[in-house]
Amino acid sequence: METRVWSKTDTVHPRPQLRRETWMDLNGKWDFAVQADEKKPEGFDRTILVPYCPESALSGIHTHFPEGSFLFYRRYVRLPEAAAGHRILLHVGAADQVLTCYVNGVEIGSHTGGYTAFTMDITRAIREENEILLRVRDDLTDTAFPRGKQSLTPGGMWYTPISGIWQSVWLEWVPETYIQNLDIQADMTGAVLDTGNASLSGTVTVMTPEGMLDLPLTGGRAVFRPETPRLWSPEDPYLYEFEITAGADRVSGYFALRSLDIRNVDGIPRLCLNGKPRFFHGLLDQGYWPDGIYTPASTDCFRDEILAMKRMGFNTLRKHIKVEPEEYYYQCDKLGMFVFQDMVSNGDYSYLKDTVLPTLGFQRKNDRRAHPDSRSRKMFLDNMKAQVLQLKNHPSIAMWTIFNEGWGQFDATAAYRTLKALDGSRFVCSFSGWFRGGESDVFSRHIYFGQWHHLKRTDKPLVLTEFGGICLAVDGHLFHPEKSYGYQSSKDSQDYREKLLSLYRRHILPAIPKGLCAAIYTQVSDVEEEINGLLTYDRQVTKPDEEEMRGLSEELYAAMER
Repeated sequence: METRVWSKTDTVHPRPQLRRETWMDLNGKWDFAVQADEKKPEGFDRTILVPYCPESALSGIHTHFPEGSFLFYRRYVRLPEAAAGHRILLHVGAADQVLTCYVNGVEIGSHTGGYTAFTMDITRAIREENEILLRVRDDLTDTAFPRGKQSLTPGGMWYTPISGIWQSVWLEWVPETYIQNLDIQADMTGAVLDTGNASLSGTVTVMTPEGMLDLPLTGGRAVFRPETPRLWSPEDPYLYEFEITAGADRVSGYFALRSLDIRNVDGIPRLCLNGKPRFFHGLLDQGYWPDGIYTPASTDCFRDEILAMKRMGFNTLRKHIKVEPEEYYYQCDKLGMFVFQDMVSNGDYSYLKDTVLPTLGFQRKNDRRAHPDSRSRKMFLDNMKAQVLQLKNHPSIAMWTIFNEGWGQFDATAAYRTLKALDGSRFVCSFSGWFRGGESDVFSRHIYFGQWHHLKRTDKPLVLTEFGGICLAVDGHLFHPEKSYGYQSSKDSQDYREKLLSLYRRHILPAIPKGLCAAIYTQVSDVEEEINGLLTYDRQVTKPDEEEMRGLSEELYAAMER
């Protein structure tokens, strides 16, 4: 086992794919108050460090308040002289669950949903000196809200709940007419950059391997078709940087050229990148941290963790029932790591119906009438649409997962068709684990307890989207030394390494010639009581031997090439 010190220095713009130089970071100390009603507090008795949720140690609060409480954040802001005459936008990466914004006593608007970013135009309320007041209400008992793995009674596979702001807050000043959105449609031949505003014209400058290339922005769109495209892959994650000038507005970002499709190879359906079969060798990534819970101490923690997984030969992370800040996906884009992105689950969960019975083999059901509550269905679909539109420009994202192990699952075929209409360029796993029967691009299995006979050829690409979960407790690096949770035990470090390598060589390697296209091991790191990670929860100890894992990875990739 290797011990490593992780770096903690922030360097990344909060929205890497649509950057302006005219912005102000509002992360840092805010006045903070909590009360049972929605009225503005008469006083603020403490401070909180944004963007960390109040439950975290990093926030300085370290408390979960009663369900339904109103959390108030206040900060005074003076804009620079350069912002005069511009529109002023307030951006929030994520706040759990309902945020209402006031500027100088004027109510600006509200946002519902704890996992997606939003922007509010606060121009009409701006003065020389400004009071920004953000009120957030979170009620985890309302299961209609997407909530992920949060629980009021954490333990086992359920974790500490969060509330309030947990991603970056920032201001931006823009001209009266500005680029509000950018949709990037890319494949192996080129890319189309679409602002969605047909009245915009200007120039798009693309940095290519051959040098700078100027393209016309006409009708709000620009088309890039290089003679010799440089394709994105985990081995060569090349990003084309660009800058758009449209009137008084100037933004910069990046895109990548690559394609994802399903092809029949020697009679077996395969997941392909850039026209060639790929084996997606991955890990479940839940995105929890002991000091920040939902938010790492620094965006560099994302980079360091991705690099740690690449050193062991992995090329895929399944982002499990959580949406990360944009900086996470930027690091995956830049460093060359595929992402299988889950939607965030909501609705009722039944341990018996959604876990025990399916594990015993009861894995098919008609889901059209399941979870019939119309409000819960609408909130899930609204979140799904917002999540896809927010993240779809990131080339690292290779697959969307709609439902996980039946939790909240309803009419998966309809959800599949809705998602494919939003983004037809990626694979869609409609039901990860079980309760199949509708439309999906892949056939997904979860295996923890020896049902390896299920890894057999199907009429769709076969993906093993969860397996493994071998536990190893590392003294001095446990969140709950007296409690542990996982799926297989190990006696010591040597036993752990032997079982991990044996699991892959006995079951994963032989399944690749039969059609297995992806294998997602549980998991990147320990999470609270769950000690089945390759890293300890504090990310200080790597449990496997990196050289052994690289050798194993080469075996898996070679099996796909054969």
